[in-house]
Amino acid sequence: MRQLLEIDLQNYENCDSVFSRPSVRGIILKDNSKIALVYSEKEKYYKFPGGGIHKDEDKKEALIREVREEVGLTVIPESICEFGSVMRRQKSNVSPNTIFEQENFYYMCKTKNRIVDQDLDDYEAEAGFTLRFVSLNEAIRVNSAYKSEDYFNEIMIMRETKVLQMIKDAIQ
Repeated sequence: MRQLLEIDLQNYENCDSVFSRPSVRGIILKDNSKIALVYSEKEKYYKFPGGGIHKDEDKKEALIREVREEVGLTVIPESICEFGSVMRRQKSNVSPNTIFEQENFYYMCKTKNRIVDQDLDDYEAEAGFTLRFVSLNEAIRVNSAYKSEDYFNEIMIMRETKVLQMIKDAIQ
């Protein structure tokens, strides 16, 4: 998969271990005018539905599971197509002396029209994750204004905003 960009904060001097958490993200366009995204009611940002890849699953299996869990949409497996990846590296906000490394694999995909119940983790429910169909411009606008006390989240939303802009550029 082609690398779209790399985010390396190089703020991990004196770190002696690496925590790697590869993840998948779904790009679900509706009529080339709207995109299906997770909206955080609490934090007021948009992100692509997706998450970590379990040890017993491949990327496509993880994508199907994560999209269903986070937004209640069922991915059509044969529609899955690579878009690109983003490597993120920075000092962990959880484990001292640890580098957090995450390659995010983005996939274009289509979903069935039916929406099922979400199956959110506690932190996702606390953040108020909901499915929203919005324009790329609206998602970029909201995310560009996003500020948080949690710098870790700011880097995540910066990454998502850059990918949203790449999608916008690709479909114009």
